[in-house]
Amino acid sequence: MGQAVLAVDQGTTNSKAVLVDADGQVLGTGSAPVALSTPRPGWVEQDADDLWQSVLKAIATCLTPATSSVDLVGIALSTQRESVVGWSKSGLPVGPVLGWQDTRTAAWCAQLPSAVGDLVRRRTGLRVDAMFSAPKMRWLLDRSDALVGTVDSWLIHRLTGCREHLIEAGNASRTLLFDVQELDWSTELLDAFGVPRSALPDVRRSDAGFGVTSGVPGLPDGLPIIAVLADSHAAMYGQGCTQPGMVKATYGTGSSVMTPVDGFAESGCTLAWLTDRPVYALEGNIVSSGAALAWTADLLGLPDVGGLVALAATVPSAEGVVLVPAFAGLGAPHWDREARAALTGMNSSTTRAHIARAAVDAVAHQICDITDTIPGGVKSLRADGGATASELLMQTQADLLDRPVEAADVPEVSALGAAELAWTTLGATTGWAARRSYRTFEPRLDAATRAKLRTQWAGAVASVRVRPA
Repeated sequence: MGQAVLAVDQGTTNSKAVLVDADGQVLGTGSAPVALSTPRPGWVEQDADDLWQSVLKAIATCLTPATSSVDLVGIALSTQRESVVGWSKSGLPVGPVLGWQDTRTAAWCAQLPSAVGDLVRRRTGLRVDAMFSAPKMRWLLDRSDALVGTVDSWLIHRLTGCREHLIEAGNASRTLLFDVQELDWSTELLDAFGVPRSALPDVRRSDAGFGVTSGVPGLPDGLPIIAVLADSHAAMYGQGCTQPGMVKATYGTGSSVMTPVDGFAESGCTLAWLTDRPVYALEGNIVSSGAALAWTADLLGLPDVGGLVALAATVPSAEGVVLVPAFAGLGAPHWDREARAALTGMNSSTTRAHIARAAVDAVAHQICDITDTIPGGVKSLRADGGATASELLMQTQADLLDRPVEAADVPEVSALGAAELAWTTLGATTGWAARRSYRTFEPRLDAATRAKLRTQWAGAVASVRVRPA
């Protein structure tokens, strides 16, 4: 069967492993769930050891006897980004993984001087928010003498037999501590958040190599970790979005909307990856998209999100019902963490199907809120993530966006993006996105109806906001 890269995509609720050959063909897959816990309102945690075990289970499922003849040449990682792990120098976790959705530090962030916010924006392109890593790192360090890192750091640490403490540059750019122009930790930002440099991993470019495996069940020792990307960044890489106006949207527990830009901009800019040069992107992060569908399915007593979407498809519209899923506040472009969820527009004729349809619409509306802010507009939108399997959601997205939506034909785009970077690093000719097939959804909603729906949505969002727009 030839050579293959083992790509691991560690996400919020699942770990996936994918065997990928040099032509981008998937030779084997495996997955395992990862539990989330919410011990208090706004607290979102995972167990670091459980997260690691889920990766091992996914790898074991992927490396079945059917793939035993594959020659593994290396590992590529795609990981959830802003979540934070703390561990002792002996490699033992010192507390829970603080998830990217966790808002326990929101009040602390709100009390920071405005000068810190200005500094963060100038150095990182981001804004101070509890979603990002630095406040979570500070919370862990206040309670233990630990090494801290994002999920890629934790996986590298474990894959290498606890020998390496490293972080990939794109993941580092999401911490609020990394100067994305100087491409190093910022002393000013470290001081502002009270995070000692000695606790942080060393930063490496995305394709620089991150050590070799040691003592990993099911894998040979000495297997190189070739490339690492943050999951949303890996999806943009895998989708072949290389020009401004080419937008990718990843539909997961939350959603990420990204488009490349020419050079660094202070507002909403992130470092997508660092190879021979830095590649920057504008990004907007949605806190609750897939999570909103799951919540609504549970509310309506449905077994899963598939049942919710099927119910939503039985009505032509939500008939004025609007769900604003601000369960942990609003992310981009509103950034109001004090906002709370609301279900509006109901009357005596409202049915469960209308509520289900409102949940589907809410995912698409939130994407449009971000794309409306992109300078120069959207030329095309490429979609990935589990929710793209829904024909209804993809058509709704095209209708509200008034642009074609191309849904990737494979669900593992983030893993494939990381694998493609690894193969490129090894010297292979890739460009897999150009050969991939897509399901294309053309907009078919008239302008007046679209404007009415967007106005209803904007009014509902305004009604739940606490901070002024």
